Amino acid sequence: MDETTAFRQRDRRPEALGTLSVLPDETICVLLEYLAPRDIAHLACVSSVMYILCNEEPLWMSLCLRKAKGPLDYKGSWKNTTLHLEGVTQDNDRKPLHFDGFNSLYLYKRFYRCNASLDGFSFDDGNVERKRDISLDEFSKEYDAKKPVLLSGLADSWPASNTWTIDQLSEKYGEVPFRISQRSPNKISMKFKDYISYMKAQRDEDPLYVFDDRFGEAAPELLKDYSVPYLFQEDWFEILDKENRPPYRWLIVGPERSGASWHVDPALTSAWNTLLCGRKRWALYPPGKVPLGVTVHVNEDDGDVSIDTPSSLQWWLDYYPLLADEDKPIECTLLPGETIYVPSGWWHCILNLEPTVAVTQNFVNKENFGFVCLDMAPGYQHKGVCRAGLLALDDGNSEEMEEETHDDEDSTLSYSDLSRKEKRVRMNGGGETENHEEDANGVSKRYNMWKNGFSYDIDSLSKFLDKERDHYNFPWSMGNSVGQREMRGWLSKLWVLKPELRNLIWKGACIALNAEKWLRCLEEVCTFHNLPSVTEDEKLPVGTGSNPVYLFSDYAVKLFVEGGLEQSMYGLGTELEFYDILGRANSPLKSHIPDVLASGILYLEKGSYKVVPWDGKRIPDILTSSNLEFDASMLNSEFPFGIWNKTLLQHRNKGKPPAPDSFGSLSSHVWPYIITQRCKGKIFAQLRDDLTWSDAQNLATFLGQQLRNLHQLPYPPVTRPELLNANDVHEELKIPPEWKVFVDDLCQKKKDVTSRLENWGNPIPRALMNKIDEYIPDEFFVDLLHVFKDTDVGDETKPCTWIHSDVMDDNIHMEPYADDDSVDGQHNSWRPGHILDFSDLSIGDPIFDLIPIHLDVFRGDTDLFKKLLESYGLPLIRSKSAAADGTKKKVLSPSYRTMCYCLLHEDNVLGAMFSIWDELRTAESWEQVELTVWSLLNSY
Repeated sequence: MDETTAFRQRDRRPEALGTLSVLPDETICVLLEYLAPRDIAHLACVSSVMYILCNEEPLWMSLCLRKAKGPLDYKGSWKNTTLHLEGVTQDNDRKPLHFDGFNSLYLYKRFYRCNASLDGFSFDDGNVERKRDISLDEFSKEYDAKKPVLLSGLADSWPASNTWTIDQLSEKYGEVPFRISQRSPNKISMKFKDYISYMKAQRDEDPLYVFDDRFGEAAPELLKDYSVPYLFQEDWFEILDKENRPPYRWLIVGPERSGASWHVDPALTSAWNTLLCGRKRWALYPPGKVPLGVTVHVNEDDGDVSIDTPSSLQWWLDYYPLLADEDKPIECTLLPGETIYVPSGWWHCILNLEPTVAVTQNFVNKENFGFVCLDMAPGYQHKGVCRAGLLALDDGNSEEMEEETHDDEDSTLSYSDLSRKEKRVRMNGGGETENHEEDANGVSKRYNMWKNGFSYDIDSLSKFLDKERDHYNFPWSMGNSVGQREMRGWLSKLWVLKPELRNLIWKGACIALNAEKWLRCLEEVCTFHNLPSVTEDEKLPVGTGSNPVYLFSDYAVKLFVEGGLEQSMYGLGTELEFYDILGRANSPLKSHIPDVLASGILYLEKGSYKVVPWDGKRIPDILTSSNLEFDASMLNSEFPFGIWNKTLLQHRNKGKPPAPDSFGSLSSHVWPYIITQRCKGKIFAQLRDDLTWSDAQNLATFLGQQLRNLHQLPYPPVTRPELLNANDVHEELKIPPEWKVFVDDLCQKKKDVTSRLENWGNPIPRALMNKIDEYIPDEFFVDLLHVFKDTDVGDETKPCTWIHSDVMDDNIHMEPYADDDSVDGQHNSWRPGHILDFSDLSIGDPIFDLIPIHLDVFRGDTDLFKKLLESYGLPLIRSKSAAADGTKKKVLSPSYRTMCYCLLHEDNVLGAMFSIWDELRTAESWEQVELTVWSLLNSY
């Protein structure tokens, strides 16, 4: 045997992998991540190559992070850590096996990245502008929302400049758990001392790093070690309540090779980042210039943005060398004590060259406010263009746009004109093929278009808004920094607090809320009813409600928009039916609901607005003349859009994907409205922090009394037999029909409860998610249904009541008054006067109304909740069968039934629970959650 033959080794890959050998190693490694750790262990015994692939540390890191939640204790390797989480004892004396005859370029590159030294990765100067002692005026004119700048001297006086070293932080905060950033949806934290141990031991390609937006709560002393630099003091999100303000500040600690891959900051905010120790390499691209290897995905339905990107180290090693000089990013190395400013919309990527400690904050000011509003406007095309420039358009449209940009400054390209070939639109800067050099050539060509045609300014970007989509009736992206309610409340607060900037705020509201359109509608309603015109102060919708509401003079006008015309008609129709019943009843509730002055339908016909009155007692002509079909029962109903027709619609849609508005194109130009007497004073949401304890107790008493009044009102009988057919119950059980309908609705909600809760994205422990079926078994609905069997028609124990469904802090109106301690009769207290917004009415178990009050109004305060129950004075658990047969079924427990209703609720009530009671994050059973939140009901 010659030396060449001896040196040439047998390739063991085909035989060891069999038919799987046709797959690249990268694909096999990705597939392995979908298996459970025990399956990986079994697969490692199949062959030598599988042994190699199944013992790769990056695989075990992925498996571990997928399983881990809460505090993480690193055990020296990711395999050991994963096995520890699995409860498996590792045999440390067993040596790993070694095999020849197997070569993998993919594994070699990954191994190289895991062990690369970054000493040579820094720049002495870079090409980011540097400034020291810059004035606020110069910063505003030259850099704010325009271009990055590296600033020195801003942290010179901070205690953190001397104390935020790895060793000092570890000594002082070693026992404090901090949140960890990694590519996993799970919330993971590590005690700082454990993280430092991991940081020193690991050889990961993309190491974990501390990225904690709640470090100020975990270690409040850290907030005393630095201050927001004078250039960045203005943050318009600061006016939001603490619980509604999006994350804005982060402590960042990471080892060599860690960092943030390519991204644009959330909501197109701007940011500053100050380094306290170590060195960071930064790369930045202007808005719209997608880095090579990065792909932007924008969901066509809700505009949710996600980004596929290599790790920061992989990008610098594999993609950066392929770039022509003109396509390279702006770069710098950030040194201790320096601060970098990143403007709105700029792409940036950070690589830690050695262990680092930094602090960063995002902010909204008058310079980037318009971009923030734009990013939260409905639709998707504008979000893609903000991040990917004209690459967000398909090739034909992008070329047309380039020509239009040069030839006609006044031309526009409507989003609705663009083709929609994919559900999730993709914009990339290359990286979709194996040949990165070809990607680089293509990107260079397309960047020329970016340079010539793209402009990152509000007027240009607003051309890509979809005018057919509206804030109030299209899906809201879960990726937005704030919720819809918070967005509306934020703009409303800004309007009041910053009158000198109303032109800017109005422009932002027109982008985000379509405010100009709704103001025009309001003006038409006012003209028809001879109401005074709104003033400049009154032209923006108020509050956080899900429909535009205007307060002016002595009037309140609500336009019904949310969910489209069909939902709006049922919302107003049910409300008008309720007011009709209330008007004929002798109920004290009348005095605490605003007087209804008028209601009607506003519509746009052939370019002109028209208004017709509507009291809810017939189907408006605008609907009957539009080829819409209404069944005989609906046509013969006194209130065709009343409670039971509304309930039937909801039952038909239950469990199905969101259907298009059956009223079709009418939704874009027909809007119901209601005019009520304006209440004097303020809503409770505006006064929460200003009320005395006596005021709060009076509010609790008031709410108990008004719930009692509401729950004693008569309600119409079930008029739709289709609702009764939905429940397979024998008539001889004599169960009230409205109770059948209510229980059937709960049954339908149970079918998709897990997916619904997961979609909310709240920190519900996985262990609890797995126990939902055990906590609410199918027998629950049978027992609940039979609670009212053998009920006579004339029985006084009614199972159901009207349910407001939305008694929250923005639907309670407070009025000022002078108590005994007032001076000269000046008001010094607030008392509740009215309950607002009855458009979400339903009929069911009265316990439902306690849920939003306890969680949203009282924020879990048991003393206030007890006060409400004392004044309520009605039975919580209404039962016919319990008294008759002495049954002690679990369904008769108030706390259990209420907890079940919370789990089945269509709104995110569990998110409120887990934000109020931190201990619920470690709860091991739903019984524990139930007793923590609702145990008071059992002693009522």
